[in-house]
Amino acid sequence: MDMVPLHILIGLLLLLHATTPCSSASGDTLAAGQVLTVGDKLVSANGRFALGFFQFRPPSNTTLSESIDTTSSNPDWYLGIWFDKIPVFTTVWVANREDPITDPKPSVTQLKISTDGNLVIIHHTVAIWSTRVVNKNRTQTNTINTTTAVLMDSGNLALQSSSGQPLWESFDYPTDVVLPGAKFGWNKVTGLNRRAISRKSILDPGLGSYIVELDTSGKGIVLQRRNPSVVYRVYAPESSEILKLLPRIQKILELDPRTKGLIVPNYTNNEEEEYYIYISPDKSASSFLSLDVSGQIKLNIWSEASKSWQPVFADPVDVCTPPVTCGPFTVCAGNAEPPCDCMENFSKKSPQHWALGDRTQGCIRNTQLYCTNDKNTTSSTDMFHPIARVTLPYNSQSLNLATTRSKCEEACLGSCSCMAYSYSNSNCSVWHGELLAVNLDDGIEISSEDTLYLRLAAKDLPSLPKDKRKPNVGVVTAASIGSFGLLMLILLVIWRKQIGWCGAPLYGNQGPSGIIAFRYTDLAHATKNFSEKLGTGGFGSVYKGALSDSTAIAVKRLDGALQGEKQFRAEVSSIGLIQHVNLVKLIGFCCQGDNRLLVYEHMLNGSLDGHLFKSNAFVLSWDIRYQIVLGIARGLSYMHQSCRECIIHCDIKPENILLDASFFPKIADFGMAAFVGRNFSRVLTTFRGTVGYLAPEWLSGVAITPKVDVYSFGMVLFEIISGRRNLPEACTGSGAGDRVEYFPVQVISKLCGGDMHSLVDPQLHVDFDLKQAERVCKVALWCIQDDESDRPTMGEVVRVLEGLQEIDMFPMPKLLAAITGRPNVTSV
Repeated sequence: MDMVPLHILIGLLLLLHATTPCSSASGDTLAAGQVLTVGDKLVSANGRFALGFFQFRPPSNTTLSESIDTTSSNPDWYLGIWFDKIPVFTTVWVANREDPITDPKPSVTQLKISTDGNLVIIHHTVAIWSTRVVNKNRTQTNTINTTTAVLMDSGNLALQSSSGQPLWESFDYPTDVVLPGAKFGWNKVTGLNRRAISRKSILDPGLGSYIVELDTSGKGIVLQRRNPSVVYRVYAPESSEILKLLPRIQKILELDPRTKGLIVPNYTNNEEEEYYIYISPDKSASSFLSLDVSGQIKLNIWSEASKSWQPVFADPVDVCTPPVTCGPFTVCAGNAEPPCDCMENFSKKSPQHWALGDRTQGCIRNTQLYCTNDKNTTSSTDMFHPIARVTLPYNSQSLNLATTRSKCEEACLGSCSCMAYSYSNSNCSVWHGELLAVNLDDGIEISSEDTLYLRLAAKDLPSLPKDKRKPNVGVVTAASIGSFGLLMLILLVIWRKQIGWCGAPLYGNQGPSGIIAFRYTDLAHATKNFSEKLGTGGFGSVYKGALSDSTAIAVKRLDGALQGEKQFRAEVSSIGLIQHVNLVKLIGFCCQGDNRLLVYEHMLNGSLDGHLFKSNAFVLSWDIRYQIVLGIARGLSYMHQSCRECIIHCDIKPENILLDASFFPKIADFGMAAFVGRNFSRVLTTFRGTVGYLAPEWLSGVAITPKVDVYSFGMVLFEIISGRRNLPEACTGSGAGDRVEYFPVQVISKLCGGDMHSLVDPQLHVDFDLKQAERVCKVALWCIQDDESDRPTMGEVVRVLEGLQEIDMFPMPKLLAAITGRPNVTSV
């Protein structure tokens, strides 16, 4: 037998030495010579975070789980950090987000310290990820294996030198999450910019569609689409004079009871660095900022009560604002759930990806277009379907020669690649290829009057005549009204059968939206035979009670057969079908015999008027007042702009604003509410409301819009500022001395003169935010303009109150000025 050459023996010995099993890592540290394999994990000293190999699984949503194929024999694995004590698996950092591992095994998949001191993932002898920093700083090659990796209590993974100096940190390379204590910004010396990139989907942490970063040229924080790059949101830098980001964030956090004192943001800008950072003084709380798959920045806080993450802040508010929320050939509506839907006669290209929140593939056409190109002519039998009130897609092409809509349509039909056209103000625009960012006017952030004409195969529009003449409007209108009436009759019959309308439903039966149908005897027992009266309204009295599970309730007992029945139906059909944090919750009702009772959550601090106008009441601090103002605005904005059917309250006043134990406001008393269909702008209804809060159009008898609530809200703002009625009850005379007491008239003259202190409730003893007080006064004046078109929407009001939009001074309305004897009051 020939002898084995010496160099081969030495190589075998080195190979055996190199493959000798290393010890497993434990605790919070990975040292040289140790490995982390599948099934192992590092846990931070406080037990909050863990590092290890994992695979994403569908959320515990049955419908979602069933729609996702989880039978793959080679699911992807990643190395990352997650919340270790929270039952909902939530990752905060992923190392190999673009290089998943398909067949992890302890023997071939390891995280370890490499010979050059870097942290590295080895899979089948190949390094698929590395920190790649240590060798750049080394001056000697003999200082190997002296680094360690430590998972900090903050969730930060740090690669440290033997002296404890950080060489690399996961906080410097975020994925789509920023944790408390992590810097978001850039290092001016090294050029490192800590940008976040959204993930592809719920189960795919790969690089998604959106980036958020602090612009290095001083523009502020920029939200943009990745490829191609499209900036859709810029937050002004802190060096700007107006709309600074940090004060706005701080105010929003302070006004929300869930985040007050829990989240403390800060901003630093010096010669070396510029960054934002936030900390959480409550070490037991868990939170994170994320760049969502849809392109929204969200602040999420863990709720132990509901065992779920609660998004307490999102920006943009409208999910449709990011440019590719829904992918090509889709429409997006921010007030719908889900917001994305395919265009007419299109279907989801990949329903599985849609279920995971990844809609980037969008929709595909059900029927291919018919279009032929030859040398002499282009022929097509395709037709167009209008999509009204939408934002127009990207990358339009203008056709100046098409001077009418019919010519614009013909021009589009003349090109086989033309997918849609729009004609407005004598301008013809056409689109070739994919249609992106078509968003419905949802009243949240998106507003548009444009119509997009979508090209479809002729057989997809069989009901349209070939000459494309418009149908008879009168016939269509009559048919629509008749169909709507028949539909409402059917729904009423079904509803009566389901909830025992005016019958005797049993306690525990479920009415619409899960509200409870109570027996009269149950509510009599709960209220101790209606013995503790909380107050009296226009249609009955309210009593305090408690259910068998000790839930505190307020029971409204309606009086009067006709009006009581009307209010009962109005409240059940409005507040009973919607839910919002700033709308009082309807727990149930009773409709037994002649008894009409409504059961609400009990609001510990009663109604707003009791705290504003009663001498012995608790004095509301300015922070609480501003919280109330913003809460009412958000509730009305939801009713007007986010419900499937617009709801006009019609009676906004302090008596109908209830306050919970934390003085958090909830709008109540929907007995006068009116409904406006989304295809209409106004509704003709009977006169309703309360003197002192009525918009001028009520007096003229015209059909009303949600702007009547805007007017009433403005009048309420004056009372919240001053702590008194706009017109004291004692001032019933007609002299000039009486007229000067009318508070709204005083506001504009004293606001212009800089005399805010005399306008704000003296019980505050000048302890208020001057800029906020001025802002509320300006909003109030904007809201009570004579012409409803001059008033803002409640969505605009919310943005102004949150500091996201600035406004100028507005004139005193002519009607009020004339009534009070000051016709010459004008704007500044």
